[in-house]
Amino acid sequence: MNTPLTSEDISGLYRQHHGWLLGWLRHRMGNAENAADLAQDTFVRVIDARRAFYLTEAKALLATIARGLVIDHFRRCALEAAFLDALSHLPEAQSPSPEARMVVLQALNEIDAMLAGLPDKVRRAFLMSQLDGLSYADIAAELKVSLSSVQQYMTRAFAACYQVQYCQ
Repeated sequence: MNTPLTSEDISGLYRQHHGWLLGWLRHRMGNAENAADLAQDTFVRVIDARRAFYLTEAKALLATIARGLVIDHFRRCALEAAFLDALSHLPEAQSPSPEARMVVLQALNEIDAMLAGLPDKVRRAFLMSQLDGLSYADIAAELKVSLSSVQQYMTRAFAACYQVQYCQ
């Protein structure tokens, strides 16, 4: 039945599937602590969604949510490793404080999540403009779309940037 979940439903879902999900995540993460964190985050997402779903499809739902969290986790780890590698090449005097590092890492993660949420052509147009310095006309030629499309892509990308900056 596809009715809103009650607290009893959520408790039962947790009792019935937490062990399975934890094992599933442990296998993928190779780390029991990270697996436990992501298992909890998965159930928090189910609770926060406040959406009805078929309890008979609980494993598929939990696996889908957890899979996304695993991808996000590894993306954040790769981003952090790249950032720390870049910092390691700085002279000691120019190295940011631990607090500044955390602020930058948080901003990088927010930007990464925003970019990951954009459609492919919008993301590519934005990166070509902002990182490669290409003109809108050059981007249109590269993506094989109209100049108007590139303008729409950039408007969408800048709107997403604005939301990251101001909607927290």
